[in-house]
Amino acid sequence: MNKWRTSITERISYGLSDAADNLVFQMMTTYLLFFYTDVFGLTAREAAVLFVVARVADVFESLIIGVMIDKTNSKWGKSRPFFLWYAFPYVIFAVLTFVTPSFLPHTGKLIWAYVTYLGLGFFYTAVNLPITSILPTMTDNERETTLLGVIRQFFGSSVQFIVGTFTIPLVVLFGRGDQQKGFLGTIILFGIISLVLILNTFFHVRERFTDKTISHQPLKEVWGMLKQNKPWMVISVVIFLYWLTTSVRNQTTIYYFKYVIKNEGLVSWANGFTFTALIGVVAIYFVSAKIGKKRTMQIGIIAGFIGQAIIAAAAYAENVPLIFSGVFINSIGNGFIIGLVSIMIADTIRYGTSMGIQAEGVLASTDDFGVNLGLGLGGLVTAGTLDLAGYHSNQAQTADAISAINLNYGLIPLALYVVMFLVLLMYNETKIEKAVNELKD
Repeated sequence: MNKWRTSITERISYGLSDAADNLVFQMMTTYLLFFYTDVFGLTAREAAVLFVVARVADVFESLIIGVMIDKTNSKWGKSRPFFLWYAFPYVIFAVLTFVTPSFLPHTGKLIWAYVTYLGLGFFYTAVNLPITSILPTMTDNERETTLLGVIRQFFGSSVQFIVGTFTIPLVVLFGRGDQQKGFLGTIILFGIISLVLILNTFFHVRERFTDKTISHQPLKEVWGMLKQNKPWMVISVVIFLYWLTTSVRNQTTIYYFKYVIKNEGLVSWANGFTFTALIGVVAIYFVSAKIGKKRTMQIGIIAGFIGQAIIAAAAYAENVPLIFSGVFINSIGNGFIIGLVSIMIADTIRYGTSMGIQAEGVLASTDDFGVNLGLGLGGLVTAGTLDLAGYHSNQAQTADAISAINLNYGLIPLALYVVMFLVLLMYNETKIEKAVNELKD
């Protein structure tokens, strides 16, 4: 009897869902702050406040979408129909976010930014959270769950490399000197591809292990389970710290090369070295089988720290080749971390089920909540420190502004890796494995 539940087509389609979301998501995390300050026309302070407001909204959005998934009972399942229902509005708001309404006064443009970015955040959650919540329902085989998680992140990291490397050249190609047109043309291209891939996921994935006898528990009982689910709490904090780290560094990259190195074209080269994340992602399947998921993620955090230490030292020395080598090492570590996130969330969902509560939507919402909160605070840290340091777009920066850029690019992410490692020490993998095995028996 074949122990695998999913076909090759289903596995690839599942993985492509993350590729679809990352086409837009990576534009948000890497280039949106720069777009707002240097292209759209917001001040760094206005962008910082916008990011904070959006992330406060996401606190509620993630939980709302999670509850919606848990309460859904369609012919397609609980998580799967969300790919169909929200793919179109997600892409539409992605495009609108990168539209610059030059005909509006500054206040009108600010309102436009709020409406489009808040809308994009909601619909991103609506198509991204189901990727995590559907995973434990696709198979009950732990190794297959790991394989699906690896495939998902392989495609996600591949697109991260593509967006990071080719966005600026595409902006130049579509804009021909006009960055407003360039960013809009790029997001339209990415949006169309994203739409096709999300719909492909809807048509090819299936839910198989949703226990309808325990799937509609009252929120009060779900909350009681969450308070006892310490592994879920730990991995939730790790997710937040990872995306805070990534957000601060990634959003500062273009500022660093534009204003410190004075060569904006090197951004694509720096981001190109993130392809090594694929090494970490692929290694997860083999390494975790030997030493477990927790220790595998710890290896990733250590590698990420080492790479970031090289980046920090090289940034202050303005040594570009050394920065590239740091990105190379750091990305391998990040591949381990981000590749394991959805897999370990799936484990905490099964752990919750062992307590008699199946709430994959609410539990999976921590993934998107951590992503959104990390991005929001990352945007606040980056934009806030630039504003306090006296940053002004498209002109030579003061020594204080350069110091703020170096701080965000090098030292703040370095400190966050240390905190991430300490938090992960509290994750009890043995307790999860025991509970899940007893559930199967």
